[in-house]
Amino acid sequence: MYTMIRKRDGREVPFDEKKITAAIFKAANAVGGNDLRIAESLTDDVLNYMYEHYGEGTPDVEQVQDAVEKVLIERGHAKTAKAYIIYRDRRTRIREAKSDLMDAVEEILVETSKENANISNSPSAKMLQIASAASKKYYLSRLIPEPMSLAHIQGDIHIHDLDFYGKTLTCIQIPLKKLLTNGFNNGHGYIRPPKRPSSATALAAIILQSSQNDMHGGQSFAYFDYDMAGFVEGASDDEIYQAMEALIYNLNSMHSRAGAQVPFSSINLGTDTSPAGRAVTKNLLLAFERGLGRGETPIFPNIIFRLKKGVNFEPGDPNYDLFRLALRVASKRMNPTFSFMDSSFNRIYEEEVAYMGCRTRVISNRRGPEVVVGRGNLSFTSINLPRVALKSIRNKTSFYRELERVLNLAIEQLYHRFSIQAKLRVKDMPFLMGQGLYLDSEKLKADDPIEPAIIHGTLSVGFIGLAETLKVLTGEHHGESKAARHFGEEIVSFMRQKVDEAAERYNLNYTFLATPAEGLSGRFVQLDRKEFGIIPGVTDKDYYTNSFHVPVDYPISIAEKMAIEGPFHKYANAGHISYVELPSSPVHNLDALEKIVKHMAACDMGYAGINFPIDECRACGYSGLIDHVCPNCGSDDIRRIRRITGYLSTVDRFNDGKLAELANRTCHSF
Repeated sequence: MYTMIRKRDGREVPFDEKKITAAIFKAANAVGGNDLRIAESLTDDVLNYMYEHYGEGTPDVEQVQDAVEKVLIERGHAKTAKAYIIYRDRRTRIREAKSDLMDAVEEILVETSKENANISNSPSAKMLQIASAASKKYYLSRLIPEPMSLAHIQGDIHIHDLDFYGKTLTCIQIPLKKLLTNGFNNGHGYIRPPKRPSSATALAAIILQSSQNDMHGGQSFAYFDYDMAGFVEGASDDEIYQAMEALIYNLNSMHSRAGAQVPFSSINLGTDTSPAGRAVTKNLLLAFERGLGRGETPIFPNIIFRLKKGVNFEPGDPNYDLFRLALRVASKRMNPTFSFMDSSFNRIYEEEVAYMGCRTRVISNRRGPEVVVGRGNLSFTSINLPRVALKSIRNKTSFYRELERVLNLAIEQLYHRFSIQAKLRVKDMPFLMGQGLYLDSEKLKADDPIEPAIIHGTLSVGFIGLAETLKVLTGEHHGESKAARHFGEEIVSFMRQKVDEAAERYNLNYTFLATPAEGLSGRFVQLDRKEFGIIPGVTDKDYYTNSFHVPVDYPISIAEKMAIEGPFHKYANAGHISYVELPSSPVHNLDALEKIVKHMAACDMGYAGINFPIDECRACGYSGLIDHVCPNCGSDDIRRIRRITGYLSTVDRFNDGKLAELANRTCHSF
């Protein structure tokens, strides 16, 4: 009856009715049928239907498939029809994924995505992002269960680092002292323990790079001052300084992850009161203050200065002078940020809690010791909180019902991802697991699955846009009214409770995260604007506000902002951070800066930082507020550094959503 058929790409190829029979037979098999003769009879019916409705011309593939569905339903084969429709839909999604992938590759070859401001536009970066695009399409169309995949695509949830879904973990607090004391092997032979400060910091950089190549997230040293102290004893200040300067140089130039970015490195320090530990802290801060070769502000490492009463918090404390030095460096470089060991949720642990620059915090442990070192986040997924509110049409009962549904979906998706990660073997992460960086991984052999180690890690549910959510539900955000503030805390408390219940249910370390939303803040609002339109105070900007933060464009004092955001830190046990925005460097007013940091502590914060613009002329090295051209030499080649989701970056690497947020940032008054 038909000799040719038109493919989707327009090509005409010979018509083969046996393919129709095979498709019907496969669909029947899926629901228990096994009679080939019925499939052949139904094929005849399909051909007759086509001739009756389409005539003798050359049919296209879609017409044939429509005819198959119609005939199966009309002839009483509803179950087979359903199986065929599901199969057809799956094939369509796979085909579309391939097409989307080609579009993504075409864009990447022009310029890399700005989802991560730490990735350059180099050839290796482009290759990494092409692989990333392919991986995302594979996981969404082939591996992740459809309800979870669709929830990500539609914007109910966001699966972070989707491209690494089944291949590795997020981040770790590295056991630096153990590796330096025992030596290690990063794949090309044994590295013996160092004997001089310069060797110790060189190996520290190699350790960060080697671990980064096994993971997709942050690499951190939890106790850098304590861990390095034994390797600088007896050395002069000048020798220690040179070693720390070399570390900073390495961490800003030594690329990893297929050569696409430097390690996302964080260093916690500040509470070791031994002479050697103090020398480590002092000289790292001094080297960071001096900057790179021409005085440029280093992007990495994120330095996190740990504050603790009786150690460095007040005059008379043994390390108070180091706190003042940290303030001086922060006033010039925006680093260090500050973590507070005396907050209500940190002081309950015997260990000093450590953070990462992106805000990650790992300490409690259902499956082993509550320690920091050798543990990290396995993966995290964020919910689109404003969308939950928009769907509820200002009905709080509906809001909580939908919120619980989305939370449960995110929790189930994280467990699905964990079940895949748990089957990875030690040899899949040869440095991270093979060299015993992860807690209990030293007990495993190369072919062993890594589950006994990663049960110590965390699975984090995050959220974004509390401010916009409150605007939908109450008409005001938490910066505008106390009622909205109380309701916001009620919402966040509810989410934390559900995550804690998941930890009990699965006996895994589920934790609750104040999401660092870099590419996500713009993605969610774009999807919601298409579905719900432009809503003032909600979808009328190109970004959603980070986690529980007061909107960046809302005029508010430093004291009030900290008082509002402080109570939310205790709920986000997976990580949190707050900022204040200053108009310029506070380098000439360290007393005021100290007052701000101490007010953060008084507001029961766990982790916080100070933001201000840093502009540097690449031609002459001038640093200060620069409008369009350098006031010193007239050059327009200006390096503009701002903080983005916890770490520093140059503005030219910000994505559109973050550029819009940056433009809206309002400075906070004292």
